[in-house]
Amino acid sequence: MDLCNLLGCKHPVYLLREEKRLETPLLDSSYRTLCTAQDAALTMDLVTVLLSIIVILFFINAFKKHENDKNFPPGPKPLPIIGNILTINMAKPYETFMELAKTYGPVFSVQIGMTKTVVLCGYEAVKDALINHADAFSDRPIQPLTVKFLGNNGVVFSNGENWKVMRRFTLSTLRDYGMGKRTIEEKIIEEAECLVQRFRSYNGKPFDNLTSINAAVANIIVSILHSHRFDYEDPTIQRLLALINENITLTGKPWIRLYNSFPTLMDWLPGPHRTIFENIREFQSFIRATFTKQKKELDINDQRNLVDAFLAKQQEGKPESTEFYHNDNLTVLVGNLFAAGMETTSTTLRWGLLLMMKYPEIQQNVHDEIERVIGSAQPQMEHRKQMPYTDAVIHEIQRVGDIVPNNAPHATSEDVTFRGYFIPKGTVVFPLLHSILREKTYFEKPYEFYPEHFLDSKGNFKKNEAFIPFSIGKRSCAGETLAKMELFLFFTTLLQNFTFKPVPRANLDLTPGVGSTNSPKPFEICAISRR
Repeated sequence: MDLCNLLGCKHPVYLLREEKRLETPLLDSSYRTLCTAQDAALTMDLVTVLLSIIVILFFINAFKKHENDKNFPPGPKPLPIIGNILTINMAKPYETFMELAKTYGPVFSVQIGMTKTVVLCGYEAVKDALINHADAFSDRPIQPLTVKFLGNNGVVFSNGENWKVMRRFTLSTLRDYGMGKRTIEEKIIEEAECLVQRFRSYNGKPFDNLTSINAAVANIIVSILHSHRFDYEDPTIQRLLALINENITLTGKPWIRLYNSFPTLMDWLPGPHRTIFENIREFQSFIRATFTKQKKELDINDQRNLVDAFLAKQQEGKPESTEFYHNDNLTVLVGNLFAAGMETTSTTLRWGLLLMMKYPEIQQNVHDEIERVIGSAQPQMEHRKQMPYTDAVIHEIQRVGDIVPNNAPHATSEDVTFRGYFIPKGTVVFPLLHSILREKTYFEKPYEFYPEHFLDSKGNFKKNEAFIPFSIGKRSCAGETLAKMELFLFFTTLLQNFTFKPVPRANLDLTPGVGSTNSPKPFEICAISRR
């Protein structure tokens, strides 16, 4: 079989068959026999090609392994082509990694498909990599699923100079439009009151809190991006949140992890990756339509939000404007900030409500502190220092919620020798946050909900260096300051106004659902008014 045939040209079998059809409308038995033999030959050709490809890949893999495995971190022996896929919990790989760390230590390797990956377990190893060797571990891996729609754009998955420019722009602009300031605090307070009214409308009857909390938190980042607020019933915000939530669920499924390992093969198959692609296209179309409209209304001397600031950069006429401040970068950046700014905070709040129902005595302690410190006044950030128990509870919710257990993947930007092991440039690295937030060295009861992890013997709040749910180093969450403010204000406002109780005879399951983040499984709450 020649290259033309493999690329889709007519195989000689079919050309011969067409000629035969033109000669005689009816196929005689000898012709049927010929076709059968030719079909068998074609099948054998295809099988031969596929087997040849597999053999070639095997030898390429073996050669690369031989060349690169000199002093590479140890790990379980991989199978050809598929690596360690059969022995890894692909839905929750961090669970397998924790077990492997018991055998191979805090720095080890696994092979997912043909991609060799290094896993870092425990606070000391992760800190050593992301702080002491920050430059070497600062890249993101080039993964097929992200490259397909994001390219090297935005701030979360980009690399090189583009990442540096976008991160610098993001941090400075978020600060300009209120992150960590009184202006954004007021917006959060107002939104928290809207959420209270939404909860109150159910009159203590059971309801699912997902959409309301998603929309409330999303409105904060939307106000920074677009100077806009959505009503919780607005079909636009409901659709955008549905797209994000579906993709978060789907990207945590084993099928999608396989896609990143075998994209060429998986592109030919039906599956959830096609739904993800359609969702991303729809989401990005909305973003482009929004900033196109804003561009027509732009007043450079009166920039109202992050998108205005980006569009103004486009018009500066500098080389940087063309190279970095283009529409593709804006589309991906806005998508990054919208999704990240909504997902982790709203998921943490939902874990908080679930845990308050699971542990009513802890909920009562929070109520008591709120009454003692705030009373009927509006919760504000200045109250946090006077509320060590509530602050400890919020920290423990983040620790137990373990929202991003695998951490966002890193990649080595250069060849690096780390803790005696040689790790080549471009190697995928998982600095496992789950291993840190469950580390007994730093947390006395790692698998229990225990606010005392963050309290000293006198009941004062105490910091814990291993508490890094936002990661650390150059790739730590750009919105950490905003998220901390949101968590305190939303949580205290809700607990000030309601006692949260489960539906009668409900099973309060703390096992996370499947997804790229650890989210609670669907649950209903009863918000009983306290005022």
